[in-house]
Amino acid sequence: MALISFLALIIGGLNWMSIGLLQYDFIAGFFGTQASIFSRLVYIAIGVACLLVIYNSLKHKGKVFLFEKKNKKSEISQNQEEHHDILAD
Repeated sequence: MALISFLALIIGGLNWMSIGLLQYDFIAGFFGTQASIFSRLVYIAIGVACLLVIYNSLKHKGKVFLFEKKNKKSEISQNQEEHHDILAD
């Protein structure tokens, strides 16, 4: 979910950059006008994505993406336990 939110923020940021530099709104251009229901839904989705990224970064002390580090020793012991359970049956 964090990755999708982050990608939506990138799209929104690029759209704002195009508005500032080129005076062209790509989302409104794609859907017709800014008042189009589809344009408004995209704007709302990007706003919600922004709120999710802000919430996650505050919750996880600035980290947007959380990666779990796996210990190879724990993976090996877990695989051995699974094999032992299979052999025991």
